[in-house]
Amino acid sequence: MPTHILILCTHNSARSVLAEGMLQHWAARLGKRLQAHSAGSTPSGRVNPHALEVLAQAGVDTSGFRSKTWDEFVRPDAPPMRVVITVCDQAAAEPCPYWPGSPVQVHWGYADPSKAPEDQRRAAFELTRQAIGYRMLQLAQLPLDTMNDSELRLALQTIEKS
Repeated sequence: MPTHILILCTHNSARSVLAEGMLQHWAARLGKRLQAHSAGSTPSGRVNPHALEVLAQAGVDTSGFRSKTWDEFVRPDAPPMRVVITVCDQAAAEPCPYWPGSPVQVHWGYADPSKAPEDQRRAAFELTRQAIGYRMLQLAQLPLDTMNDSELRLALQTIEKS
């Protein structure tokens, strides 16, 4: 059974989608049994085209990506999350639902690339993808199957500081 990781942002259109794509990418490249998911507290209903573009250019398969609500992941049939990561400050400040199984939660904040001036937006998305991708690579390399919650929380906090 894969280890499930949920990445949250308010609108689930940019940063959380970049994180989902990059974690899936690194898990596949490293042969890790990880399953990344992304969601939002108030999803926009669409994935930002710049996010899809920079992921595709990095070799990430984005077929099936969609903007979705975090409510999908608290249903009885939802996969059990091991880790929940917020990637925007607004989502981190919102009261999150109760996550079944009490996953380890961490906040890794990133500036919103969709707020960059239009002539710099594509570059902002690429830089955000790279920054998020680096942390997702570090996460994918952790021995999640052998770590207890305290060890995992400490490792995730260390990654945040890198």
